[in-house]
Amino acid sequence: MPEEVRISLLGELRVTLGDREVELPASRKARALLSFLVATGRPHRRERLCELLWDVPDDPKAALRWALTKLRKIVDTPGRSRIVADRERVHFDLEGTQVDIRDIHAALRPDAEPVESMRLEAMAQELSLVLLDGLDGAGDDRFDAWLVAEREDAEAARAEVLKRLAKLPHATSAAAQKWLRLWREVDPENAGAFERSAAEAARVAAAVVASPQASPERQQRPPRITARSRALRNQRIGFCDIPDGTKIAYATIGTGPPLLKAANWLNHLEFDWSSPIWGRSFAAIAQQRTFIRYDERGCGLSDWEVNDLSFDAFVEDLEVVADKLKLERFPLLGISQGAAVSIEYAVRHPERVSGLILVSGYAAGWRHTASAEEQARREAVLTLTELGWGTDNPAYRHIFSKTFMPDASAEDLDWFDEFQRQTTSPKNAARFQDAFGYIDVRHRLAEVRAPTIVLHSRHDQRIPLELGRALASGIPDAHFVPIDSRNHILVDKEPAWVTALETVARFLIEKSI
Repeated sequence: MPEEVRISLLGELRVTLGDREVELPASRKARALLSFLVATGRPHRRERLCELLWDVPDDPKAALRWALTKLRKIVDTPGRSRIVADRERVHFDLEGTQVDIRDIHAALRPDAEPVESMRLEAMAQELSLVLLDGLDGAGDDRFDAWLVAEREDAEAARAEVLKRLAKLPHATSAAAQKWLRLWREVDPENAGAFERSAAEAARVAAAVVASPQASPERQQRPPRITARSRALRNQRIGFCDIPDGTKIAYATIGTGPPLLKAANWLNHLEFDWSSPIWGRSFAAIAQQRTFIRYDERGCGLSDWEVNDLSFDAFVEDLEVVADKLKLERFPLLGISQGAAVSIEYAVRHPERVSGLILVSGYAAGWRHTASAEEQARREAVLTLTELGWGTDNPAYRHIFSKTFMPDASAEDLDWFDEFQRQTTSPKNAARFQDAFGYIDVRHRLAEVRAPTIVLHSRHDQRIPLELGRALASGIPDAHFVPIDSRNHILVDKEPAWVTALETVARFLIEKSI
């Protein structure tokens, strides 16, 4: 049997094999790499790990290989490889591994078994330590931001543990005061509300015979947990294989009936959650649905080095994900070119698609509909993309950012510029643009049988409103909803975003989808 592995992220990083603590590499970056892989518990692209932890003037790829070699000597045991890597991704296999902070988060879930007082006290002691102490500055600003978010989650868990200890019904007065004092230091607002509520209850009880109506407990607000880190921790990432050997990454989050989103330009199962474009939208969907997304071939966590980047290949990605998850009947969300992919899938599999939600979509790409002058501009952009996409100069990517979201803030545009660079390679960015130009499902529109709603910004700078209207007019009984915005991709700060969410929610309810 492989030796039991215990990894402590609270305090300084520690790894224990069996009953002995192992010596970690002196390199802070190697320790940061192990911590990141263990804490996130999901695969990461090699390119992202290099950018996160190593400076460009060095040799990041060689540094990553060196660090992985050092870490394998620590955590791999005879018959068990825990550092798992292929040519594109790296992850830590957590099966059979105890990780202190992950175990604590699991124990505090609402659906978990009640935690005994002794275990709560031990958790409070563990959580009093700084998560991954000593690793500040081991990577770039994004690593530090991730570390801050993880520490906020740990602090929220500590507040929850101290709250439970302070509310133990059989605790001595001294113990209750101790835990209340510590809770107040971590979460003064909620601890103070509980204290005031308890004092009011005591006053009422002294004055009258207590009744269930006499002293209702005030509703407590839970400690703040960052939406990004919570979503990243809760979503479940898996991989499925296309017949040609391509690996497609998918993620599920939430509960309830499924809703599957077709891939669009550009996706990343991890980075999407910090997006000013997708983050809040995805969170809203996941509150009511089992929300399923995937990174299409060529980008995100899916394989980048692929031979086929075509419309049929994009549809195949969607088919394989739906089959992998054994989805029987579900609505499809298609955004931008994802609308055409969704339409093709709905026509091929009418028995499985219960509804279509199409946003900023089109039926035919620019090679079919654009003027000769516009096609020449597009060809020029293709060349610029392949030559300049991967550089530090965001101007090449800003061409897309500014037409996707002309009314977005400078901060949001900067985020999208960097997001695009991290999501795919220069070569693939050009190949995607080329493939989108050849899309044509106009002959398929009349064959759609699923209830359909089409939303499109009135002043879309990327895909004109008339293309959205033509899409809706070709689908039998489709409902067309113009949205007051100039953005091709709605930003969560604009009023149109709220309108779109409410409209889609009504559609799903009215159609009983």
